[in-house]
Amino acid sequence: MLRTIDSPQFSLFKDCIARRLLSYPDLQNPPQESQELDDFTSYLTQEVWPTLPAAFLTASYETRCDLPEDLDSMLLHSVSGAFVDTLISYGIAEDAEGAETFLRKTLADYRQQACAPPPVWSSTRGKDCEICEREIPLTYHHLIPRSTHAKALKKKWHPESMLNVVAWLCRPCHTMVHSVATNEDLAQNYYSVALLLEREDVQRWGRYASKQRYGVRRG
Repeated sequence: MLRTIDSPQFSLFKDCIARRLLSYPDLQNPPQESQELDDFTSYLTQEVWPTLPAAFLTASYETRCDLPEDLDSMLLHSVSGAFVDTLISYGIAEDAEGAETFLRKTLADYRQQACAPPPVWSSTRGKDCEICEREIPLTYHHLIPRSTHAKALKKKWHPESMLNVVAWLCRPCHTMVHSVATNEDLAQNYYSVALLLEREDVQRWGRYASKQRYGVRRG
């Protein structure tokens, strides 16, 4: 199995390590800047990530049953020596057993977050349109259009839990999104606001729309 370091799971695990590091008040020579913390946590994560059981590398709500429930009894014999030595040298752990305890607690945090159920999408609503950033009445745009749900599941484009993810857009931006791509193209290639905003035409529209006053009659 490819033990990739550019997956969402890797990034989430790295964040869990960072939060646990910051919870140690007696950390020796702690990273002083955000970049130092990022470099330090990246190093630790890259050391330990390839040694984790395969189920952790693809952990998600759909695969939650594949992860062990009892982390205390999970074997961690292949943990990187560099990972252990680093935790000891920074005063995070006193010995190898302490380093394993740190790792098990981090894995517990990671499992809880990686396997959390998807949000109720209506609760994600903000005040501003996610494209033009104007505070005006919003509509919800199915990032994976409903007409493509059956095909998305059959072709395994997305897990079922993500089918109803939405973006909150004003009506003009909502209409624009559906004018630049077909529903199938949206489902396959533009299933997040970040992906939509990578399109130059969407960026141009967003800049234009952001300068328009809502409710002004024209003509």
